[in-house]
Amino acid sequence: MRQAGRYMSEYRALRKRHSLLDICRHPDLAVRVTLQPVDKLDVDAAILFSDLLLPLEPMGLPFDFVKGDGPVVERPIRSADDIARLRRFDPRESLAHVLDTIGLLRHQLDGRVPLIGFAGAPFTLASYAIEGGASKQYAHTKALMYGEPALWHKLCGTLAAIVSDYLTAQVEAGVQAVQLFDSWVGALTASDYREFLLPHSQRILQTAQTLCVPVIHFGTGTTHLLAEMRDAGGDVIGVDWRIPIDEAWETIGSDRAVQGNLDPTLLLGPIERLVTGTDDVLARAADRPGHIFNLGHGILPSTPVEHVQALARYVHQRTRRPVTRS
Repeated sequence: MRQAGRYMSEYRALRKRHSLLDICRHPDLAVRVTLQPVDKLDVDAAILFSDLLLPLEPMGLPFDFVKGDGPVVERPIRSADDIARLRRFDPRESLAHVLDTIGLLRHQLDGRVPLIGFAGAPFTLASYAIEGGASKQYAHTKALMYGEPALWHKLCGTLAAIVSDYLTAQVEAGVQAVQLFDSWVGALTASDYREFLLPHSQRILQTAQTLCVPVIHFGTGTTHLLAEMRDAGGDVIGVDWRIPIDEAWETIGSDRAVQGNLDPTLLLGPIERLVTGTDDVLARAADRPGHIFNLGHGILPSTPVEHVQALARYVHQRTRRPVTRS
């Protein structure tokens, strides 16, 4: 969950010299950033350093990161003509730098930990493309969704095809698990999810299931959508901190693994409270097979790196089982 970032001094030093997009576009830099938390935190997997918006540019939607505003799309989608102009592309060509990064990472990791790749889900990608950046109300997005459902499904169908190809290319390049990331999907009601999003996320996740790697389906603010996300697919369903993990797992079903679900802000407080919150998550998971301990969302920029290190050590101490020898 956003392993690399501004909470690490090594990352901040690199960002003084390079923009986020420069790091994503240059495999040597992306490899360095991906490995920073692996080297410093003793995590159990590496998460590819990239950005979920990268497919937008080859589609014809260039964007950049503006200080204080986050990603800003130059020409947001506002009409049927804008959607008609979107381009399909081969990620093996247009996003070759990401695939090169994966190959270099697999070589440098050398089996130390597995590598997780990811891509953005249709609702989150569509919302950025339509709103032009971050949003709280998703007014333009929902106006298109409700007012022009045929256009909405055309847009999401295009995004689903692109993301399916992109995840396939990542697995071909060497990632050992993939995650479909739907950061903004919590803005939908359950009925809206089923009508406007489920078939498109389902298409991606069904394709991913054929790739013979574990598939994680993540969203945030999704307490009310867990059953729908389960139906969309994924071997693992991500759970944020807004619901106890045992209650979430009951909704998701025992046939799926779950990922989560510590509140990231607990890392900002005293270690004692962090330990208490961690113990609660572990107690509720109750050693059931299929729990991936994780945060409910990404590490916040103001987080002390020592607290992240302490959390990883504590979870390992609590959960590692003795090796039995025959």
